Amino acid sequence: MVVVIAAVGISGSGKTTTLEYLISHLTSEGYRVGAIKHIHREGFTIDKEGTNTWRFSKAGAKITVAISPEEIAIIEKTNASLNDLDKVVKLLESEKLDIIFIEGFHSFISKRPEILKIITANNPEDLEKTLKESVPPILAITGVIAKNKPPSNRIPYINLPDEGAKLLEIVKNHLEASRK
Repeated sequence: MVVVIAAVGISGSGKTTTLEYLISHLTSEGYRVGAIKHIHREGFTIDKEGTNTWRFSKAGAKITVAISPEEIAIIEKTNASLNDLDKVVKLLESEKLDIIFIEGFHSFISKRPEILKIITANNPEDLEKTLKESVPPILAITGVIAKNKPPSNRIPYINLPDEGAKLLEIVKNHLEASRK
């Protein structure tokens, strides 16, 4: 069973840095990793105007696949909704991955108990707000705030990259448990 872990926090709090750290270390150890990123900008597209794939979509194709020697890109024209995240997770699960990381979709992810979470924050106020909005399981707290650890907390604060081995151990324990 694939493990799904989301980085949850406000913009600039360390989500990308946290996931980049985990992805690079886990892939170097041979784990098969997938990643999903929610992009908030209206009108964003990876498909550039004038390209052949853009022209196919403009002509009415709902799904266009671009294949090069190094990449395969699937472009689906849709009125994206949060339910599309579940569809994408299922698509990635079929790729025999060990773990899928998600960045974004905060309002959707934070209330889902089946998704493991790593909370990132810039300051105590951001952290308190994000924790109040998030249901367990919460694996760790990272990001800017982890540089100034509180005296005690039931959730581990992990300052990356200095304490990255702790976060890797937590994640790998969940990977091992999912295989049983």
